[in-house]
Amino acid sequence: MYTLKGEIKVINETQQVSDSFKKREFVVLDASGQYPQTILFQTVQDRCQLLDAYKVGDAVEVTFFLRGREWTNPKDGVVRYFNSLDAWKVEAVGGGAEGGGASSAETFVAEGEDDLPF
Repeated sequence: MYTLKGEIKVINETQQVSDSFKKREFVVLDASGQYPQTILFQTVQDRCQLLDAYKVGDAVEVTFFLRGREWTNPKDGVVRYFNSLDAWKVEAVGGGAEGGGASSAETFVAEGEDDLPF
């Protein structure tokens, strides 16, 4: 599990991908380094509601899993690899779900390795 602090830049609507799967994407601006990074996260299934309490500009800490998967194209047999950042928890930083304020973004770190930025 990883965490990242930043400011919400985009919150998309929930997408019903199939009858049994839905997801909601959002973007967090990580301004902790020399070059700000816009990081795309997703919530899936019942976690899509996590973002209902937030708005663009809110400072948050996102707890997430790094997921990877392999997919073989049935038409040509080409294997591709995909990564996703699946948000598990979203918490307000310094002011509750309503109050954003300026972001104090920090790089994300692996749980238990707080002194090693990735």
